[in-house]
Amino acid sequence: MPEISKLLAFGLVALGLVLTPGPNMIYLVSRTLCQGRPAGLVSLAGVALGFVFYLLSAVLGITALLLTVPLAYDVLRLGGAAYLAYLAWQALRPGGRSPLQPRALAPIPPVRLFATGFLTNLLNPKIAVLYLSLLPQFIVPGHGDVLRQSLVLGGVQILVSVAVNASIVLSAGAIAAFLARRPGWLNVQRWLMGTVLAGLAMRMAMQERH
Repeated sequence: MPEISKLLAFGLVALGLVLTPGPNMIYLVSRTLCQGRPAGLVSLAGVALGFVFYLLSAVLGITALLLTVPLAYDVLRLGGAAYLAYLAWQALRPGGRSPLQPRALAPIPPVRLFATGFLTNLLNPKIAVLYLSLLPQFIVPGHGDVLRQSLVLGGVQILVSVAVNASIVLSAGAIAAFLARRPGWLNVQRWLMGTVLAGLAMRMAMQERH
């Protein structure tokens, strides 16, 4: 079982990542604004299943990496840092977009909403970075079974992500309307998220294996 401090720290990292721009947030906001909250929640169910699939697939790989291929950790860590830096640039570059400026989407039935949410999450590189580069930093092999620690930490990430995304779905219309009347806040949000991403990228790049 991970230490409480590790759980809290990982929960904060998961919160920071779920609040950053990414395919899941953009899709959920876009679908909610074009089809309403029920469609957004169905889409979120698909996204949640994607998290579960990633967790069950990745924790076995994380265990193997930690126990048999230590050098692979550094490759994943640096690759994850590079991807987070890329996301930061996408948010901060001239002409960057906020996730609350969604693209228009044609209405689709519930089964396709669920499937699209699932596939959107599976094809989201940020989730791979989370499980393969960030999660190992919070696992201490001497504090119990590595697989169990991975599952507990992954469960925390799923709970945080689903709770935050559900809040975003339920409030997307109100937030979008508020920001549409105050375009300056879109830039504030974009720069805030870009700064958080850049900070996470620097932390990951400088983190050494313990």
